[in-house]
Amino acid sequence: MNLPFYIAKRYLFSKKSHNAINIISGISVCGVALATLALVCTLSVFNGFHDLIASFFTHFDPDLKIEATKGKTFIPDSAFIASVESVDGISVVSYTLEDQAMIQYKGNQMMVTLKGVDDNFQSLTDIEQILHGNPEFKLYDDVVDYGVMGQQLMMSLGCGIQPTDPLEIYVPKKGSRVNLSNPLANFNRQYLYSPGTIFYINDERYASSYILTSLDYARRLFGYEGAVSAVEISVSDNAHLSKVKRALQARIGDGFIVKDRYEQQDATFKIVEIEKFISYLFLCFILMVACFNIISSVSMLILDKQANANTLRSLGATDSFIARIFIYEGNLIAFVGAIFGLILGVVLCLLQQQFGIIGLGGEGQFVVDAYPVRVKLSDISLVFFSVLIVSAFSVWLPIRLLNRYFLKSL
Repeated sequence: MNLPFYIAKRYLFSKKSHNAINIISGISVCGVALATLALVCTLSVFNGFHDLIASFFTHFDPDLKIEATKGKTFIPDSAFIASVESVDGISVVSYTLEDQAMIQYKGNQMMVTLKGVDDNFQSLTDIEQILHGNPEFKLYDDVVDYGVMGQQLMMSLGCGIQPTDPLEIYVPKKGSRVNLSNPLANFNRQYLYSPGTIFYINDERYASSYILTSLDYARRLFGYEGAVSAVEISVSDNAHLSKVKRALQARIGDGFIVKDRYEQQDATFKIVEIEKFISYLFLCFILMVACFNIISSVSMLILDKQANANTLRSLGATDSFIARIFIYEGNLIAFVGAIFGLILGVVLCLLQQQFGIIGLGGEGQFVVDAYPVRVKLSDISLVFFSVLIVSAFSVWLPIRLLNRYFLKSL
């Protein structure tokens, strides 16, 4: 039996000679519990926002995307194509090329991202679900090339779904000298016609600046013969995405990088993760402050139990034995507070998840009315062990110093 722990447990739940000690101990437990609850709720809210952002993945975001580690474009040779298509679990492979261009329509000019796609892109994305106007996804015919733009870009240009004039596309000529006397000579100029179709998507990046056209047209315009900027891949429903990703990366080598949907939106998700980590650090600091209340509680207990300490010393107990009793006492207070805080935090998060008790305010201004939450077992474990570690470091040294001081005076 661990006798110091047993005595500390009896001290925690037994009635003290001074009622103030019970009150201070209760306040210490409540302080740790509230800090623990705040940690659970905050981390769960960040998980909820992470899932909310993930729900905004669009038809433009493929399951996997292959890009070159160096340079904007690369030329997929037959060996590369064979390596990609030989991986089990891949259902659709589409080759794309995108770059910046300037677009002009009746005096209105804008910088856009022109994305050239091959014929497999339609199967990759099910883009028909987001088309408005002519339901046919058409990018070329025997006479002209077509461009399908987002709804916000259409409104910014003021061209409507079926423009009366073609769109003028300008891109700088590769490797040409600057002609100051005739600046237009520095640009390739080509035209795009509208098939009477736009795509409507709830993502401003695409809706306000993207135009879809054929891969051949993009190669001619940008001067990238046979090149692509990415290979976009759809994974079969019965395949495990992470396994397909690892197998694909092993096949194509270190010259390329395979990204899943989260990594394609790396900047956005990194911001969420950084904010979550910073919030965790701040709340751990608040938890440390809350743990200092335990020192007050144990200090009062040391004073209250001086007679017991004398009795234990007469029975042969050493100073370190007596000191361990009060260290255990402080850690038990933190443990009880952590358990209560975890239970309350999980219950509150589940109620919020089910009923949306706490709203975001500004009715109708946000995509959700209440704070999104998701409780993760890994976060619960992290919070629990963080409370134990922080409380141990916060309590150990001060209590040892107090014990030494008071034990000398016994």
